[in-house]
Amino acid sequence: MTLEEQVSKKGSPPNVLFFFSDQQRWDTVGCYGQPLDVTPNFDRLAAEGVRFENAFTCQPVCGPARSCLQTGKYATEVGCYRNGIALPQDQKTVAHWMSEAGYEVGYIGKWHLASTGPEVDFRERAVPLERRGGYKDYWLASDVLEFTSHGYDGHMFNADMEKVEFKGYRVDCVTDFVLEYLRTRALDRPFFLFLSYIEPHHQNDHNRYEGPEGSKERFKHFVVPGDLVDTEGDWRDNYPDYLGCINSLDRNMGRIRDALEELGIADETLLIATSDHGSHFRTRNQEYKRACHDGCVRVPMIVNGLGFRGGQVVDELVSLIDLPPTLLATAGLEVPGYMRGRPLHGLADGTARGWRDEVFIQISESHVGRALRTARWKYSVRAPDKKGWEDSESSRYVEDFLYDLDNDPHERDNLVGDPKWADIRAELAETLKRCVAEVEGIDVRIDPPPH
Repeated sequence: MTLEEQVSKKGSPPNVLFFFSDQQRWDTVGCYGQPLDVTPNFDRLAAEGVRFENAFTCQPVCGPARSCLQTGKYATEVGCYRNGIALPQDQKTVAHWMSEAGYEVGYIGKWHLASTGPEVDFRERAVPLERRGGYKDYWLASDVLEFTSHGYDGHMFNADMEKVEFKGYRVDCVTDFVLEYLRTRALDRPFFLFLSYIEPHHQNDHNRYEGPEGSKERFKHFVVPGDLVDTEGDWRDNYPDYLGCINSLDRNMGRIRDALEELGIADETLLIATSDHGSHFRTRNQEYKRACHDGCVRVPMIVNGLGFRGGQVVDELVSLIDLPPTLLATAGLEVPGYMRGRPLHGLADGTARGWRDEVFIQISESHVGRALRTARWKYSVRAPDKKGWEDSESSRYVEDFLYDLDNDPHERDNLVGDPKWADIRAELAETLKRCVAEVEGIDVRIDPPPH
């Protein structure tokens, strides 16, 4: 049964709760292969809904990925190609669209789209209404939550720009606010709540991941992900706390689902769970993201609710860029032509035709890069004459990485300089050029790597 048929039968579109984590690798979740008992509630969500096996970010850094999710455009189209650039106030966001469809729109947690350098700095101040991206009905957030809180204790700001302090583990406290919202809101229209946790992101000023107390002991016998084996980085010290963060997210996912059941609206609520990007634990560059590798760009994505039921597993390649069209389709809206993705409903109900064979990824800050992820290949290029913090695009790139994921799933053997794969590189280069031309309007040159 298609979404339209289900909505027609039900009589109204569902509530939507977007459960968003920060810096969470796909392989931290049991149904994606995590061997420890970290995520029983995520796993149950997937067993009842739809799990997207091959889901990827479209920009592996916080602010840009969020700008894509809010607008349905790539980061360079929005202008938020790196952190520290505010979402332009003339951008129409999913909150605006959902509001027009009759939804109450609310936001809780980390925003990261209000500030542009020292001249427009809301990183530790309340975000004014005009910089909230259309979330006008409920607001409890910080622009950069890691600047107003730690793993334990901190504050956010409400719609009246008042400081709201919390005491306890941050994931628990943010969830407390979610439950309060659900239990006290008016029931006259469906809600769209965007819930943006910061976990399992590292705590910047402490330079480490901060799981709940006891995480180091509880998860000390972790299985090392294949891409991290025998590497340097800081995963040895941080991975137990990283899993502790995710286990806390999972437990609070359970609290939210229990509350939806208690309120009698579980069957009327679509729940989307995903993350902005992963973490490679300083093994690919000097920090945790801003790279083309799967540890950084591959994320969990689980959808449960109207149109997404039955414990299905979808193998097609999907991107965060597909979620804004999915939200609009869920609300019964026609998806505008400027949105780059496609609703995921067609993959869930079997009606999708001509789905893409690749995911296009833009990379900034560490360098100006562009990448493709196909079922078998990872192909990435970088602009040698551009600076990642200063430049958003380039007309010239040099080949940087090529991985054969069928034979090297952990991306340990870079084939970009091997003449054996010249034809594959040429084919991928043409696809990447097409993606750049479609999204950025630039005809680019891609040169082979230097000898």
